[in-house]
Amino acid sequence: MSGNRWEIAGGNHVVAALPVKPALRAGLACAVMGLVLGTAAKEYITAPKAGAIKPPTEEWVARIESLAPGKPTAVPAKPRKVLVFSLATGFKHTVAPHVKEVAKVLAEKSGAFEVVLNDDIAVFEKGSLAQYDAVLLNNVCPDRERRDVFWDVLKEDDKAAAYEANLLDYVAGGGGLVVIHGAIAFQNNSAAVSEMIGGSFDWHPKFQMVTLDLVDPVHPLVGGFEGKGFVHQDEPYLFKNAYKEKSFRPLLEMDVSKLNAETLEKKAVADGVKYVAWIKPHGDGRVFYCSPSHHPASYETEAMLRFLLDGTQYALGDLRCDDSPMIK
Repeated sequence: MSGNRWEIAGGNHVVAALPVKPALRAGLACAVMGLVLGTAAKEYITAPKAGAIKPPTEEWVARIESLAPGKPTAVPAKPRKVLVFSLATGFKHTVAPHVKEVAKVLAEKSGAFEVVLNDDIAVFEKGSLAQYDAVLLNNVCPDRERRDVFWDVLKEDDKAAAYEANLLDYVAGGGGLVVIHGAIAFQNNSAAVSEMIGGSFDWHPKFQMVTLDLVDPVHPLVGGFEGKGFVHQDEPYLFKNAYKEKSFRPLLEMDVSKLNAETLEKKAVADGVKYVAWIKPHGDGRVFYCSPSHHPASYETEAMLRFLLDGTQYALGDLRCDDSPMIK
């Protein structure tokens, strides 16, 4: 639009210039803006409805196999091995067995890595950790007394501290770390672990419908969502400690305006942007945190399975992408 004319462009040229009265210009501009915004309306992938959580059946695993990616996004630089550790000394998430099956399916179908399931706390000895390219912590929730999984098992302060230090050194030295849902609390009172992961568990409102948006729709790690958001039933996790620094690259954020009315009455929920998945470097290693999900239905989608595979490949060092902090 120029002066009192409305210009219609064709390619790089103005092909028509229509006279427009000044009084109509604002209305026309608003109409065009409405069209633009309308075409940019958000789309969402919706997970199946969540029901009672039952142990994973052969049928459930077969469904995951049918939805999982058939090949990795990035070709592995070498054969990879991922330790899946699922020991919970506190709250036992009933979704943990499903996460194990998801990890196995993603590994076997994509060929991106080999999975080793081991819940022996001794895997955190330095020599043991050295066998693996990444560690996946699957809903590793500690007892409330100390919020320290290592102490819960070992009952020795020095040994527990040594195991925590071993994991910190392992990641800083180039190892990968994948943290799923409740596992962010596994050393919840440790400032060093909070800094490594990017935050600590604070609390969560009740299980409910949760709407997630892509922070950066063109980021490689959210490619599986194809530019769409994700709607599922979950516990809307909130975080503390190192999370305040936002020293990570956020991938998914929660649309808090769509949480239920009871939740929105809490000021801590309604204020600010709430990220629920991110990546970050730690020394020479890499960390992928994914809060989704408390319920196996969330994994019954191609998008979430691709997201978990891509995040794991990032942690392994095979899927290179921008992991610099993007602070809001």
